[in-house]
Amino acid sequence: MRVIGTAGHVDHGKSTLIKALTGVHPDRLKEEQEREMTIDLGFAWFELPGGEPVGIVDVPGHRDFIENMLAGIGGIDAALFVVAADEGVMPQTLEHLAILDILQVQGGVIALTKIDLVSDQEWIDLVEEDVRGVVGDTVFNDAPIIQVSAKTGQGIAELIETLERILEVRPPRQDLGRPRLPVDRVFSMAGFGTVVTGTMSDGHLQVGDEVEILPGGKKGRIRGLQTHKQKEDIAVPGSRTAVNISGIALDEVSRGDVIAHPGDYQPTRRLDLKFRLLGDVSRALKHNTEVKFFIGAAEVLGRVRTLGKEVIKPGEEGWLQLELREPVVAMRNDHYILRRPSPGETLGGGRVIDPHPSRRYKRFKPGLLDRLESLATGAPEDVYLQSLAVRQAAPLREVTQGSNLEFESAEKALKILLENEEIVVLESFQGDLSVKSDVMVTTRGYWNQISASLLLAVDGYHANHPLRSGMPKEELKSKLKLDTRLFNGLTSNLKEEGQLVESGPLVLQPGHKITFSTHQEQEVEILLQRFAASPYAPPTIKESRAEVGDDVFQAMVDLNLLIQVSPEVVFRTEDYTSMVGEIQELLEDQETISAAQVRDHFNTSRRYVLALLEHLDNIGVTIRQGDVRRLK
Repeated sequence: MRVIGTAGHVDHGKSTLIKALTGVHPDRLKEEQEREMTIDLGFAWFELPGGEPVGIVDVPGHRDFIENMLAGIGGIDAALFVVAADEGVMPQTLEHLAILDILQVQGGVIALTKIDLVSDQEWIDLVEEDVRGVVGDTVFNDAPIIQVSAKTGQGIAELIETLERILEVRPPRQDLGRPRLPVDRVFSMAGFGTVVTGTMSDGHLQVGDEVEILPGGKKGRIRGLQTHKQKEDIAVPGSRTAVNISGIALDEVSRGDVIAHPGDYQPTRRLDLKFRLLGDVSRALKHNTEVKFFIGAAEVLGRVRTLGKEVIKPGEEGWLQLELREPVVAMRNDHYILRRPSPGETLGGGRVIDPHPSRRYKRFKPGLLDRLESLATGAPEDVYLQSLAVRQAAPLREVTQGSNLEFESAEKALKILLENEEIVVLESFQGDLSVKSDVMVTTRGYWNQISASLLLAVDGYHANHPLRSGMPKEELKSKLKLDTRLFNGLTSNLKEEGQLVESGPLVLQPGHKITFSTHQEQEVEILLQRFAASPYAPPTIKESRAEVGDDVFQAMVDLNLLIQVSPEVVFRTEDYTSMVGEIQELLEDQETISAAQVRDHFNTSRRYVLALLEHLDNIGVTIRQGDVRRLK
């Protein structure tokens, strides 16, 4: 399944040529037919001699509708570049050519149209020579030029054969398992509801799939699919596709939105870009210039931040960080176009290098341009590692999406990085580790940083609180400002490495022990003597804290010298154990026992008995039935 896009100056015969190729006139709007001018995108299709279906996207040539042209030119396999023989190269010829060059549309055929209007062959040859000179430094340098007449049919067969030959050598569209369909048209059909069209990329959709409308996030389900008015169960990469979506109203989706599986893509309002400013623009591109950003079928206003230099001069390349007013869906290596809003002018474009930069850069930060260059040109493992580095820690699936590598390349990159120990896996997994999984990973550099910070925080806690068994996990997580998943992965790995010990809600360094000073030991001994003197009615927690202090008391609990059974009551451990044993023996003999019986048995007060019995209920030793307890 292939898609061809037209390009060329207004009234050079693009739509008429499409009708000659397909039998379908792409101008669907009444105004277009009345003015004999393409205003919005048009669509048609035909079969090549070998039987392969080909879709055609017809774009406007008039300068007033150049932005409609940009909505349709993305995602094509080849371009049919049209120049009228009677007029030759015109302003929009050059602008469309510049756009095709920026978007790196490699496959292309140049159609020299309206040759029936020119009787002088030498003139036609001069126009052809002029065209060849114009395209010389672009992706159309070696494109074949076919002289055609849509009116007489001259050259049409040769043009079709040439298109087939060009498309045969174009690489097939990759199915990366994460489909996206940039919406270039939205309409409603009676009995069906909302229908959107676009060119599929990066994966396939099928009837019944749940889909998400991005960037808004509204969800629906695919009711039906069509390609070239033929019903399909599956829409494959590269196909012109109409999608009937249930659960989505007509006003909930618009041109520029992206149809995708839920969770596959994250919209962004900030992107790092490699940029080339066209040589014939009216002026240099300055920092903080407002621009229109075109990607896929989306058009969004934003401002550019020039990186490493104040301005980019005509014909120069440079680096930009673009900040948008509205979010878009973008992936690494996606091509884009920038235009000046007013007066309208195509500035240039290039490739998305990072669709999710981690921060707003300092524009002249040392090493920034080297990092971007490495990300743009590095080996797959460099690209994959950089995608992880900007996220610091993330699920592998998210890292893979950010790298925009094909799955095979991403798998190889991950294997190399794991073998070189440049990536740390934070969570356990079953089977082979896949770049499609949700297992959390981080870079070795970030791991070293956060693990050192964690161990330092625990060590500092021990130094500041020597009488406490360990640091509460929640306090440590809050101090490090880590999310729960990353924190859990970090502590789990440090435990496995023997650098950290976990004890219930606490973490501590291996070998950490509570040690009392001589004076504190004396205080502890005096308090324990009071407990021994009255084992069943011992000092309360308030009295104990008053005698030895909060830290020493808590240390006695942590060391299991004392067992706290309520906010007020605490027992010496040996006394607690003895009391629990005796209560169990009483229940085994009597089956049930009341609080009054326990009080009398230990010759103590209800304060202690009720606290102990409620504690035993809570830990599952006893169960209360009315005024009595029985063994659970």
